[in-house]
Amino acid sequence: MSLGLTVSKKMGNAVARNRIKRVVREYFRLHQYEFELPLDIVVVPKRNLEAKQLTLALATEEFTPLLTRIKAEAAAS
Repeated sequence: MSLGLTVSKKMGNAVARNRIKRVVREYFRLHQYEFELPLDIVVVPKRNLEAKQLTLALATEEFTPLLTRIKAEAAAS
């Protein structure tokens, strides 16, 4: 699985953008072995996301159902 991240300057200053990238990368690092499919994933955060409120728990809450659905659809194919 490979991960691509795009965090625009509209998300805030460099500190905020780097925090978003760190949290998203950490989520995928921790969960990379759950998805053994050959996937290329590109993440573009929403503009209303506040970097200060983004935690690993919130990333897990948002990404896990999505990736579980992707995994299920790929298994059904």
